[in-house]
Amino acid sequence: MKQEYLDAKLERYRQKEIYPFHMPGHKRKEHALMDPYSMDITEIEGFDNLHEPEGILLEGKERLAELYGAKESFFLVNGSTCGLLAAISAATRRGDTVLMARNCHKAVYHAVELSELKTEYLYPSITKEGIQGSIHPKDVEEALKRHPKIKAVILTSPTYDGVLSDIRTIAGMVHEKNIPLIVDEAHGAHLGFSKSFPASAVSEGADVVIQSFHKTLPSLTQTAVLHRMSERIAPERIRKYLSVYQTSSPSYLLMASIDRCVRIMQSRSERYFADLEENLTTFYRKVQDLKHLKVLTEEDFSKEEGYAFDSTKILIYTGNTDMTGKELMDILRKDWNLELEMASGYYALALTGIMDTEDGFFSLSEALHTIDEQMKKTGKDVAVEESIKIEDENEHVSYLFMQELYGKKEVVYPVWEAEDMRKMEISLESALGKISAVTVSLYPPGIPLLLPGERIENGFLEGIAKCREGGLHISGLSGTSNERIEVVIP
Repeated sequence: MKQEYLDAKLERYRQKEIYPFHMPGHKRKEHALMDPYSMDITEIEGFDNLHEPEGILLEGKERLAELYGAKESFFLVNGSTCGLLAAISAATRRGDTVLMARNCHKAVYHAVELSELKTEYLYPSITKEGIQGSIHPKDVEEALKRHPKIKAVILTSPTYDGVLSDIRTIAGMVHEKNIPLIVDEAHGAHLGFSKSFPASAVSEGADVVIQSFHKTLPSLTQTAVLHRMSERIAPERIRKYLSVYQTSSPSYLLMASIDRCVRIMQSRSERYFADLEENLTTFYRKVQDLKHLKVLTEEDFSKEEGYAFDSTKILIYTGNTDMTGKELMDILRKDWNLELEMASGYYALALTGIMDTEDGFFSLSEALHTIDEQMKKTGKDVAVEESIKIEDENEHVSYLFMQELYGKKEVVYPVWEAEDMRKMEISLESALGKISAVTVSLYPPGIPLLLPGERIENGFLEGIAKCREGGLHISGLSGTSNERIEVVIP
């Protein structure tokens, strides 16, 4: 095997000048920090301590809290992951029951496992294009009535694909029970700075909000923040668990990146967001005439499917063609030097933000038009649905695909119990009816398709087969081609 070094490969990649329609939100612009080696320090005199801030880091926390209107805010150098772990640990005691969206990030499931929590799930709607949609307030209300012992509610809003839930209404329902609402807003740190985008959970009633600065704002990878908006979760418990889940040697480069990002948002956000709004408006107008590909907008979702939509997430739908989302993503990379964030079965996702340029949006529009025009010549304009029999004409293949993957599963054992049981590895062909010992997910985005303790059913197996055929990255399976899975031995 040829030896290769990461730093050298990164330098070669930088020289290719591939345009990043993906995170981090700084889009590799040289405005963030100077030479990292000259600025990389430890807790020396005058530079404070992240876990017991009294000086410059306390000032930074206060600026952050003022920017978002929080009672208290925290710098996170281990990503939103550590914020989610800390918030859930602080809000619950071992063995408690939580109500959580099934499309939560895997970090939430890790918190469940670590504290041996019992779970009740809320299932998001699935749009006809195969996008995971909102959590319905009525589902929250009904679940709270059925399960009076719930100690916390955990939602993801916006989703990876930019769909938001009605946090204000849900927060009211949750607070009637005097329990906290924790919102994973990792993909929404930019919300609230412009009326052109939906409101942030920090202003909609959530008790704790976790945001990844690096996903949508000009900040380095791994930087995130936690906002405490109320007293429903004891502040001292949040601080305690942040010290547990964050490194004891935090990077000053990452903390400086958060602080600098706050300063940028305080002083220049109005100009940056005005430019972003103009670029997005122009882009969406230009792609309206695509004949085969389709760039989705808020108008494509009913209120039942998606309460609100963040237009900085550009969803390019391929379900009306014979092209998969991954094929489109590969073409944009190979032929156009445009790297998107991710692809699923029937769509690809481009992440945009305030650091994106007019030229970048123009290049994506031109690429999509050219690919769209070429489809007629290559036969790629033939809809996938024509080759697959569907009993209900209203159910697109993309919808059925997502139902297979993310549909409700039978829970036989709690996650934490299944993790400790004896295991064996078997082929997927012989796994029907067995109980999973592993978490299986598509990565990105890292949302579990199957959890330890859940029964393996035919819909999951059919969905995974399509993912393997489509070349999607599957995490949790084993074997040279993801053809094996670990199951528990009862």
